[in-house]
Amino acid sequence: MLLSQITHTSGSQCVVAREGDNARIVNGADSILALAKRAIARDMALAELIAEQGLGDSVDLDAAYAEGRVLAPITPDDPARLHLTGTGLTHLGSASTRNAMHLKAGAEENVTDSMKMFRLGVEGGKPVGGKTGVQPEWFYKGNGHALVAPGKPITSPGFALDAGEEPEIAGIYIVSYEGVPHRIGFALANEFSDHVTERQNYLYLAHSKLRPASIGPEILVGELPAHVEGTSRVVRDGTVLWEKPFVSGEDNMSHTLANLEHHHFKYEIFRKPGDVHVHMFGTATLSFADDIRTQEGDIFEIEAAPFGLPLKNPLTIDKTRPADAPVAVKSL
Repeated sequence: MLLSQITHTSGSQCVVAREGDNARIVNGADSILALAKRAIARDMALAELIAEQGLGDSVDLDAAYAEGRVLAPITPDDPARLHLTGTGLTHLGSASTRNAMHLKAGAEENVTDSMKMFRLGVEGGKPVGGKTGVQPEWFYKGNGHALVAPGKPITSPGFALDAGEEPEIAGIYIVSYEGVPHRIGFALANEFSDHVTERQNYLYLAHSKLRPASIGPEILVGELPAHVEGTSRVVRDGTVLWEKPFVSGEDNMSHTLANLEHHHFKYEIFRKPGDVHVHMFGTATLSFADDIRTQEGDIFEIEAAPFGLPLKNPLTIDKTRPADAPVAVKSL
């Protein structure tokens, strides 16, 4: 089952459930988050709750998307209660790109920290027997103010040195009032990053990740397929500038999803009741690795069959503040 949130032609917000080409409004639901909270309170699976509430009118999701009526699939009332985070070097093949980014000239024989981290994951990211595996790389992107709806512009700050996509799968979670994380499902994600800043020095990774991100349009409810195939592309002036397939799912990863989830939610601060988490699981594919330099007006497109509608976002550049203008702090 796929779930999405749209603005109805009447102006109200509603939830749409889709099986194949059959997309219909979920009765009595104005947000996926509210549905998830109701399912937790009644100790029910989301699919069970939706079946109980029933489905109403059919919806043309393609038309809603084209008309700009598709919303981000998770929208908490307080954006500060949503955490955007992720893990890197989790996919088989992901190390080669990052290793090349972090090698110093003339030091090809050296093993970078990226390669060391990747090897740790290969050796210990898929524990057996209920044990805990090795920690992955982890990063913070921001809160709900940095979450961009499908179809809406992803804005790069004026001081950025690069504006590049990263096609990923994200887990969407809500923490219950008992402090237990519950996974709502999975969605496509554009884990937008500044790769030139990161390449200057690996310790700039934190800065390079403090950028917007987009997820959706639809959430896949249930288990993630072990093998996911998708396509990522950059479109410029109506023409495909760059296109490449990507794979995800545990068959293509050096960590289990359970291990990645454990190492995020093991921190008590990420188990605060009512908080929402969008946690991205990494990628091995990005246009920057093929020397593509994006520019304002380019459109990022990410698609994979299990996730329904593609994720599309145009790129804009924030010109409201000069890149070298300092932020002044006032003393009280």
